[in-house]
Amino acid sequence: MAIRLEEYRSGEYRRGFQYQFFLPSHINESWTWDTPQINQLVEKAAIRLGELNSYARLVPNIDLFIQLHVTKEAVVSSRIEGTKTNIDEALLPEEEINPERRNDWREVNNYIRAMNDAIQTLETLPLSSRLLKQAHQTLLTNVRGEQKMPGEFRTSQNWIGGSSLADAVFIPPAHEHVPELMGDLEKFLHNDEIQMPALVRIAIAHYQFETIHPFLDGNGRIGRLLITLFLVSEGILSQPLLYPSTYFEKNKGLYYDNLMRVRTHSDMLQWLKYFLVGVEQTATEAVAALTNIIKLKSDIETLIHNNFGRRTASATLLLQQLFKHPILSVDQAATICGVNYRPANELVALMCKQQILREITGQSRNRLFAFEPYLELFNLK
Repeated sequence: MAIRLEEYRSGEYRRGFQYQFFLPSHINESWTWDTPQINQLVEKAAIRLGELNSYARLVPNIDLFIQLHVTKEAVVSSRIEGTKTNIDEALLPEEEINPERRNDWREVNNYIRAMNDAIQTLETLPLSSRLLKQAHQTLLTNVRGEQKMPGEFRTSQNWIGGSSLADAVFIPPAHEHVPELMGDLEKFLHNDEIQMPALVRIAIAHYQFETIHPFLDGNGRIGRLLITLFLVSEGILSQPLLYPSTYFEKNKGLYYDNLMRVRTHSDMLQWLKYFLVGVEQTATEAVAALTNIIKLKSDIETLIHNNFGRRTASATLLLQQLFKHPILSVDQAATICGVNYRPANELVALMCKQQILREITGQSRNRLFAFEPYLELFNLK
């Protein structure tokens, strides 16, 4: 039975113990719509995604540039949930982080590991509840949510907003409904008999995941991770270069309001419009970021060639690694370049003089240096 978008009913409220929870409708059906704007927005977003994918294929050593995109997404997606870590902190070793901020640091770095592991796991395991549980396990390891069933769907009631069920903004379905609802969601993601644009499918799936709220903690981050994983698993993107959290975070209220409006008014149409505009904008920004990165790499390579003399080969080798790991020590530079401490120290000093690196610890020993021009491109320095 097809679901007509304009007549969609998002679900119903059921009575729990002294509260009402929301039970969403199943989504594993064909969807149809009569609103031309949806098709127009899908087309615009798909064109931008195609440009991003084509551009990424043309960029030499694209793997060099992936890691900071992942780090930025981890920082911003965690920030939506109230974690306060910036990108340069996220890149530092844990011992360099102030003790009172280490929990936030661990949460962001767990997200980075969860993303990287999940992308790799997609090569052998389809996008599924099992894969999402693995990512959730990584996300909540040794952080504040470690007592909240890492890697397992919840077996108790949770809520969104407020301090208890009595004053909650939204109460997701009771836990006994979670396995069936997640099974329906997983089938929807992989149902080849449903003919619909992939971007509409993942927009609906993200809404449904956030409404089910299957985990006791970390649902927002896993739900946003789901978007990127789906685009990669479907071959829409060959590399994980599209991260919508920046768009969602620009106006968190609008993000939550549009999700909530589906539940209260069955307005999936408005959610789809918001989501598709976000994909188009995010893909456009990702292409611009890649363009700026390629230009920066070319400019610095020219600067090195013209100014580094006999150190040119070592500096070029170090530059390649800086795009993957933009904060390092002299000892790390020595290992990368295969030289002793003294020539590595001289090389790092020259790169500081040329404003490629900047010392960020203010120490005479155990100094760390940041690839500042690169970090600046991500506007999260």
